[in-house]
Amino acid sequence: METRFREGEVIVRREMLDGREWLVYPVRVAADDEHALAVYLAQGTPLTFGHGDFRWGPHAWLAFAHEWQSSGVLQLQRAGEGYAVWGRWEGGALREWYVNFQAPFARTERGFDTLDHELDLVIPGDGSPYRWKDVDHFDERVRTGGLTAEEAAAVRAAASRVVGLVERGECWWERWREWAPPAEWAVPAPAALTDGGAPGTR
Repeated sequence: METRFREGEVIVRREMLDGREWLVYPVRVAADDEHALAVYLAQGTPLTFGHGDFRWGPHAWLAFAHEWQSSGVLQLQRAGEGYAVWGRWEGGALREWYVNFQAPFARTERGFDTLDHELDLVIPGDGSPYRWKDVDHFDERVRTGGLTAEEAAAVRAAASRVVGLVERGECWWERWREWAPPAEWAVPAPAALTDGGAPGTR
C-alpha cells in the first residue's frame, strides 16, 4: 500500500523534462486519499528552474520573477490520469476550474513528478461555457517534435475524457468548490533543485 502524504505537509512538485528537473516548487497538501491528491500552490511560492539545454528550450517563466505571481490555486490530480484540475477563487467565490493537461503524476519520497503538456481547458465557475486555452502552443510542441505522436494522442484522449465528464455533469472536482486554505498556512520555503534535497519546513 502506498504511503500517503499528511494534510498540511509541504511536498515538492517537479516538472521533469529530458530526465531532469525543469520546474520545481513546493506545495502544501490539502488532502491525499482515494479521491485525489490535492495540493495548494500559494501566491508568492518560490519557483526553481532547471539549467542547461532542454529540448523545449528555457522555461517561458524564466523572464519573470521566480515566484508564483497569481493568487493561490488548488491542484487536484488522480492517479493514472493525464490532467490536473486547478481551482482559482476570487473574493471567496470560485472563479474557474482550470484543467491542466499533464503527464500522469508519479509519487516520489518528497512529493510527485509530472510535466505540463501545454493544452488547457478553462471551466468558468459561474457555469458559462468552457473554452480551450494554449491550443496553438500544444500544436507547436507536436509539430516540432517536442511531444511524440504517442504523447500527443494521450493528451487528446485525456482532453476527450474531461470534456465528456463536463458535458455529462460528472465533474468529480466540484466537491472542492467551497474549499479555502487554512489561514495559518504560510508560503513554503524554496524547493531544493538537487535530487534528494529537503522540500522545506513542514
